[in-house]
Amino acid sequence: MFTVYALRSLTRNYIYVGMTSDLPKRLDRHNHGYERTTKPYRPFELIYSEVVETRVEARIREKYFKSGIGRDFLRSL
Repeated sequence: MFTVYALRSLTRNYIYVGMTSDLPKRLDRHNHGYERTTKPYRPFELIYSEVVETRVEARIREKYFKSGIGRDFLRSL
């Protein structure tokens, strides 16, 4: 089981999309600055998550949310 998730920065206009098999641990890593990509944008709030069966499905959904249509959907939340 994999989770595709979207985080919104509470201090800047930034949305991060990723996938993981352990969502609570991953959110903790983002909010404590262990991830170089998201460190300057912390703290984050979880705005969307979706559980899928396989890594391949998770990657497909992640790519969708990183596309223009997917970003528009996330911004509307």
